[in-house]
Amino acid sequence: MLTSLAKRSIHKVALTGARRTISVQSLLHGSPEAKKAGDIEVQQHSRIVARGKYVHGFEVHRVQPGAIDEYKAAAEKYYAGIKDAPELHVKLTGSWETLVGQQDTFVHILEYENYAGFDKTTELIRTSHHAKAYKALLPYVTSRSSQLTQEFAFFPTAPPHAQGGIFELRSYQLKPGTLLEWENAWRRGIEARRKFVAPIGAWFSQVGRLHQVNHMWQYPSLEARKELREKAWQIDGWAETVSKTSQLATHMDSFILLPLSYSPLK
Repeated sequence: MLTSLAKRSIHKVALTGARRTISVQSLLHGSPEAKKAGDIEVQQHSRIVARGKYVHGFEVHRVQPGAIDEYKAAAEKYYAGIKDAPELHVKLTGSWETLVGQQDTFVHILEYENYAGFDKTTELIRTSHHAKAYKALLPYVTSRSSQLTQEFAFFPTAPPHAQGGIFELRSYQLKPGTLLEWENAWRRGIEARRKFVAPIGAWFSQVGRLHQVNHMWQYPSLEARKELREKAWQIDGWAETVSKTSQLATHMDSFILLPLSYSPLK
């Protein structure tokens, strides 16, 4: 027969073992409480920072160096085709070729009315002649990636225009859970920066590569970019914004892009 003290000791050991098991399971798989908190955090951040009305798809193609001209012709047929098809309910924000950065890379940004619009548009494309046009560009592509994003609420994407010059796409990989903090810091600083130049658009990822922020700028030239950025550093608030946001990012990339002939933004 076990004494009362022995029983209590066994019970204590069992509880400790159970807690350790739960702790290990939480580390390996994430406890239900942690998963629920994470889901709530993502949902709340999306509601707080997103414009909400539109979903933007980023499509990035890496192309064989010897097939650039063939790819451009095939891409124009496909992207200009879906842009001009009213039944698809999709807008082409722009199409660009990388000048500085990952070479032989093309970026296409599409605007859908919402997630339901994305579902409807992609289904229509798959069952139409546009699918054949898309398949025609694939032989020239070495890799593809896509990402669904939403606009930051304080900065809608610029409407189509033809100002000329170059575009800069800046991408930031954030530490998980820092999107709201990044948005607060960047939103305050951008008011100072836009005295000289305003972004074309600013988006955060929802599907695909997560915890990523993209924003795009347009300049007359690389020299003009240099001069405008130097002026921004002289404005109160911008240096603080850069300092705070850089602490929240693990990777940062800058790509200089040239718009293709059919791009609505150019």
